[in-house]
Amino acid sequence: MSRHFRVLQLQPDYNVKDYDCADLAEQIIKALPTDRYEVTATFLRGRPGPTEPVSRAAKSAYFELSNSALKGLRLRAMWQLYKFCRREKFDVVICNRFKPVNMMLQLNRWLKIPLCIGISHGFGEYDRLYRRKQVQCWLDEHWHFIGVSPAVTQYLLNLKCGFTYQNTHTIKNAIDIKQSVGLQHSRKRARELLGINPTVRLIGALGRLVPVKGHTYLVQAFAALKDQYPTAQLAIIGTGREKSHLITQIQDLGLAGRVQLLGFKENALQYVQAFNIWAIPSLSEGSCLALLEGMSGRLPVIASSVPAMLPLIQSAGGLAVNPANVSELTMALDAYLALSDEALARKGEQAYRCLQAQHDIMVFRKEYLELIDSKLAQACGKYV
Repeated sequence: MSRHFRVLQLQPDYNVKDYDCADLAEQIIKALPTDRYEVTATFLRGRPGPTEPVSRAAKSAYFELSNSALKGLRLRAMWQLYKFCRREKFDVVICNRFKPVNMMLQLNRWLKIPLCIGISHGFGEYDRLYRRKQVQCWLDEHWHFIGVSPAVTQYLLNLKCGFTYQNTHTIKNAIDIKQSVGLQHSRKRARELLGINPTVRLIGALGRLVPVKGHTYLVQAFAALKDQYPTAQLAIIGTGREKSHLITQIQDLGLAGRVQLLGFKENALQYVQAFNIWAIPSLSEGSCLALLEGMSGRLPVIASSVPAMLPLIQSAGGLAVNPANVSELTMALDAYLALSDEALARKGEQAYRCLQAQHDIMVFRKEYLELIDSKLAQACGKYV
């Protein structure tokens, strides 16, 4: 009879949502059968308020560390995490993003947890020489790594600091399509909730208002077409430090009333169908969940041709543009805005079929379970 294996899923911040269709940490928990695995979800920063959701894991733990405690040597944070892991005697630890990976790489020299998995969500985490040296020093047979797209996996392999074809794998980000579609309001209702004119052609974008998301180039491209398509509008869901810059840009380009910054929206996925066209003008992405969310709403997509997104854009029949290239972005917007509603809808259906074929959540769960089952069996010298 198989035993229960104890799993720690370690995340930097509390970020559990009411709906987990795009919460991949929660989807990993769903992948692990409760008759074999007991998962503890642990968050280094933050904790839920009285009315906020908690993880579906069997247990949750909140370290409530300050930002300063997670900088530099992080000695107090490391000691707390070490004591916690030593007490709980985990068989598996799943580390989301760089900081948890880095901490557990150090600590597992003493803890000797049989299977450690580090998930990389983007590029640049190991660009600094000292970080690559740390990996070379601390990485051992207990560790396996996952890139959330083939491009992220290749980034890790190219570093040549211990990431190999034997210990580094790709499990592509996915979305629970059925749950996602069920959350979405109709176009009419979504526009009512957002305060958008029901008759306009609406270009949509979703993401933090930070330079790497490239929203400034999207605004410039739209400005070049504002007279050619007087019934078109642009709306961006998200907030961030670029907001004041974008407001000034909108005013300077004469786009007041044509471009709306909608701010942060809880469960923004519910508004996807408000849009006619979905645009992701990012300068860099690891694996863009916002792109998948737009495709779940059956929207035609325009996105930057960064390595993590280019194969998906091409498969979805979307339009790929070079990052920060306003001219190409303008031409892509023009190509879609010139289409009839019926032709746009067909493009959106093509994107949705691609999502079903390549980013199904059941495949995501199956691949995580198979990886953990097989590597834990090897690590423990027996079958799970």
